[in-house]
Amino acid sequence: MKNLFTIRAALLLALPATLHAADVRNQKPNFLIILADDLGFSDLGCYGSDIATPNLDRLASNGLRFTQFYNTARCWPSRSALLTGYHPQQIHMDPPQGLLPVWTRTLPRLLKPAGYRSYHSGKWHVFGAPQPVADGGFNHSYKLDDHDRNFNPQKILEDDRPLPPVAKDSGYYTTSAFADHAIRCLKEHAEKHAAQPFFSYLAFTVPHFPLQAPPEDIARYRDRYLKGWDKVREERWQNLRKMGIVNCDLAPLESALAPRYFKPGVLTKLGPGEIEHAVPWVQLTDEKKQYQATKMAIHAAMIDRMDREIGRVLDQVRAMGAWDNTVIFFLSDNGTDATVMVRGDGHDRAAAAGSAGSFPCLGPGWSSAGNAPFRRHKIWTNEGGISTPLIVHWPQGIAARGELRQDVGHVIDFVPTLLELAGVKPSLPVGAPGLPGHSLLPAFAKDGSVARDYVFFNHEGNRALRMGDYKLVSAREDHDAWELFNLSTDRCEQHNLAAEQPDRARDMAARWQQLQDRFTRDAGPILPIDKKSDGK
Repeated sequence: MKNLFTIRAALLLALPATLHAADVRNQKPNFLIILADDLGFSDLGCYGSDIATPNLDRLASNGLRFTQFYNTARCWPSRSALLTGYHPQQIHMDPPQGLLPVWTRTLPRLLKPAGYRSYHSGKWHVFGAPQPVADGGFNHSYKLDDHDRNFNPQKILEDDRPLPPVAKDSGYYTTSAFADHAIRCLKEHAEKHAAQPFFSYLAFTVPHFPLQAPPEDIARYRDRYLKGWDKVREERWQNLRKMGIVNCDLAPLESALAPRYFKPGVLTKLGPGEIEHAVPWVQLTDEKKQYQATKMAIHAAMIDRMDREIGRVLDQVRAMGAWDNTVIFFLSDNGTDATVMVRGDGHDRAAAAGSAGSFPCLGPGWSSAGNAPFRRHKIWTNEGGISTPLIVHWPQGIAARGELRQDVGHVIDFVPTLLELAGVKPSLPVGAPGLPGHSLLPAFAKDGSVARDYVFFNHEGNRALRMGDYKLVSAREDHDAWELFNLSTDRCEQHNLAAEQPDRARDMAARWQQLQDRFTRDAGPILPIDKKSDGK
């Protein structure tokens, strides 16, 4: 709590004279967490992209951008870690084994004693807490369970109750619907609960596959990407270097690496334009180039639309007079995805690209661009899979404007960060391990203020441990062989030091195993989620 009071005291000098100091000390900040789905490290304008993201870019220019923030490499483990503050292995989330440990508490339950009302809009994907209101503690929720349809989803629940399936050609689009719900909740909050702080969790399902977007959005990027992923990767890498966000060399394409879960028959379903490997662009036929460029145009359109819908939500925060004291976070749950598959309603090769009848995935070539300049993709624990942009904006609490933060962070840090900002000391149930994350609040005031011993990763046979500047990583595709990298100079993981520094590699591998064993023990037996002690 000392950090919070110190920051607020320093800010009093810069506040308008009409705002009394006592009001600032007693006023709890609001929270808005915006989470993208499968958005790459360099998919935003403020992180080197050519995609139009003016609303997020403005947040970055008036706030902070973190350069070394991590997720868990996959959707549900990241979302579970963000909402509970624990590594997925500690709460039966990686691999998912049913229900959460009895001692688990979600952020809304932890914030409720401080007077917060909580709202969820969009993707949920927390397997052990199937209902956001009953199990997660949110006051309102709009939950999408159908992740295979952006225009006509069949499984939506509002406040834990099923809604009718969305009809085809109704004009519905998930990204807009999520923003609509978030805005409705904020309007209700302003009308009925203005004396209380709010926590809004806006969880998009874009740009996750299937690549589907309104045709007018796709048109804005039509043919832009015929220059190919090699050129786009180079441009993004150079932009990131100029911004001071990275200092490493550009990781080369891994043309021999196939997407996880790839089945050869999918190429027949998707047509002659689809490919299995991230080969150099010049090796593609004109037909493949056109198909691949169109996929990237849809990916860009999904991000563009998300940014515009975020702008509407931000306008509501301003309209309700909450702008200055709302802490806004934006991040992604993992890197871009190399997957190539068909689910949902299948893929109609005659349907317009990006329409409800199509089911393209981004694939390994453009995924390598989305994660540029890093190596590999979602699912892998190389930097491309686990690095997320993180923007933090808080006019009343962050004096810096447009600065970078090199502090290493992880999605488990959200719980301790928000609790400290809210002035809440968590009362953990009997049997609950201590929260493993760190508050990021010191970094709001000064770069390099968050110290940590390690960052741990384990997902589907892909393992990693970061300690200081050194990272130990292995992948199932590499026969589980450990590689060692010095991220201070080689964040793109090109120079394996395991043979040169065998003692360090051995010690870090032993440490990783100790943590894996400990986190597995923490989870304990699989029991129904505890709905008690939440004031409901």
